[in-house]
Amino acid sequence: MSAIAIKVDGVSVSVEAETRPTQLFAERKEVIVCKVNGVLKDLWTELAAGDSVEAVSISSPEGLSVLRHSTAHVMAQAVQQVFAQTQLGIGPPITDGFYYDFDPAKAFNPEDLVKIESAMRKIIKDGQRFRRRVTTEADALKELAHEPYKCELIGIKSGAGDEASVEVGGAELTIYDNLGRDGQPVWSDLCRGPHLPSTKHIPAFKLMRSAAAYWRGSEKNPMLQRIYGTAWPSQEELTSYLELLAEAEKRDHRRLGTELDLFSFPEEIGSGLAVFHPKGGIVRRAMEDYSRKRHEEEGYEFVYSPHLTKAALFEKSGHLQWYSEGMYPPMVMDEELHADGTIKRAGQQYYMKPMNCPFHNLIFASRGRSYRELPLRLFEFGTVYRYEKSGVVHGLTRARGFTQDDAHIYCTKEQMVGELDSLLTFVLNLLRDYGLNDFYLELSTKNEEKFVGEDADWAEATEALRKAATAQKLELVLDEGGAAFYGPKISVQAKDAIGRTWQMSTIQVDFQLPQRFELEYSATDGTRQRPVMIHRALFGSIERFFGVLTEHYSGAFPPWLAPVQAIGIPVADTFADYLGDVMTQMRKAGIRAELDASDDRMQKKVRNAQMQKIPFMVIAGEEDQKAGAVSFRYRNGEQKNGIPIADAIAEIKKVVAERTQV
Repeated sequence: MSAIAIKVDGVSVSVEAETRPTQLFAERKEVIVCKVNGVLKDLWTELAAGDSVEAVSISSPEGLSVLRHSTAHVMAQAVQQVFAQTQLGIGPPITDGFYYDFDPAKAFNPEDLVKIESAMRKIIKDGQRFRRRVTTEADALKELAHEPYKCELIGIKSGAGDEASVEVGGAELTIYDNLGRDGQPVWSDLCRGPHLPSTKHIPAFKLMRSAAAYWRGSEKNPMLQRIYGTAWPSQEELTSYLELLAEAEKRDHRRLGTELDLFSFPEEIGSGLAVFHPKGGIVRRAMEDYSRKRHEEEGYEFVYSPHLTKAALFEKSGHLQWYSEGMYPPMVMDEELHADGTIKRAGQQYYMKPMNCPFHNLIFASRGRSYRELPLRLFEFGTVYRYEKSGVVHGLTRARGFTQDDAHIYCTKEQMVGELDSLLTFVLNLLRDYGLNDFYLELSTKNEEKFVGEDADWAEATEALRKAATAQKLELVLDEGGAAFYGPKISVQAKDAIGRTWQMSTIQVDFQLPQRFELEYSATDGTRQRPVMIHRALFGSIERFFGVLTEHYSGAFPPWLAPVQAIGIPVADTFADYLGDVMTQMRKAGIRAELDASDDRMQKKVRNAQMQKIPFMVIAGEEDQKAGAVSFRYRNGEQKNGIPIADAIAEIKKVVAERTQV
């Protein structure tokens, strides 16, 4: 048998011509897929002389995606075993797991998931091999005639979206056969791949839930049933993930919002639109007030803009060209009719705003600007509206109406480097003030296929962002080609108390809008120059940040943010008047204090305060009253007795002023 020369993980080796990657990595059980000449491939791939082969571990990001996608296909096979007439949609990997869309005779229930999971375990135990098979469009349509959704994907393969691209896309159309122990196909599915060598390489998985989902995410399409699952390289990692989910469920801001009476989503208003209750309003106001104070200190000027505008503004900004699907439909206004009902004057389309930036550009352009005014930092708590698809709406963290803490900075090119550096420092320090301390940064660079502006400007802006990020001494992750068409950006990724990552602030350099709006300033030499425009959303949105903080603190906000900072609990009714006077003194000192004057027994009042996660329980009995003092009971159960009233007020005020947790 002839030999061929290849490279394996950078090392030149000579192997027999029929050697497959499965044999190359036979002793490395963690290798479940490989790269051949930089392209992700199955381990069953045929090799040619000169090929460069790299091992891909199951624990790597690419390996995890392959594991999860393969598990999704095993789930689809199991579904058709248990529910034979079910038609198949798509099954992509997602963060921490996978899903698959189905069209069953009836909706899945929890008992069905148990049956499907059992069937999956049998398929995994069988060790069925995944075999890739290239086919033609005509042959695929014939073979999959009983699968209308798959046939639809074949018809649109060149323009398939990100999720559908795991099934079709690329230069070839492929089907994967699952081979039984006799080497004969037992099940097949349209798929781009790659896949695991066999089903036995799935170490640990679990089906999580089922939900309704529109085919290909469009409300115009049929409603399907989506089953979510998760898969991990080991049982230990699966167990840890499930424990994390259990903790996350306890912290779910939607549940805590109800329990703590913070906010709600009345059906009468519509999906993704929240109302904040008085207690939630207090937290929100405290968040906003502190942000305003810090922005004032940093030289920002506050502006305000309306919630809607004529279509022409968003045509000018490019939003109707680039973002119309994410906008609410237009309203036609100002139409005038003749007596016979015919149109006398055509109406104009108005849109709810999805962004604040065009309005700020109009403010900049409202009069002549000089270099002496730059950098000009405009700031707004601007409420915007985005028509998120129903499947992605998620409480406050993915809403349809929300308020951005939106800033736009206009500066000269010479000022850009320093401005980006100070911006990032300001952003990170402010997030730290709210109790987030674990960050990394992500730098999104130019998409070579989709950008506007000059290469030199992109290079300069990207380097300025890189320098600003590097100066923070934080991990910097490169997101190659991830920038929007109008400029590069830095994203601040923050980890919460249980280790989940949330994208918080973004800082973007924009080459497009200053040009579209013909923004100019008078330079030192008297010429008219374009300013550099920097977009900066610190929290992303107030609502989303509220949700993140609620989950980070599990509803136990630090005293400076807590709706009620101190609650008075008398040992008996006879001490209620005394403690009521103490609460009055606290309120006069600026503390959010209340007296529990209910008929409940003292221990019930304590439990209620604990359930409401109030930082300071202020207790008074006979000894406290005689001494002109109170006792503190903290959220962790600790107690401090005999504190003079003035000292008690001072302690609470100190904790609030320092924004520390108790």
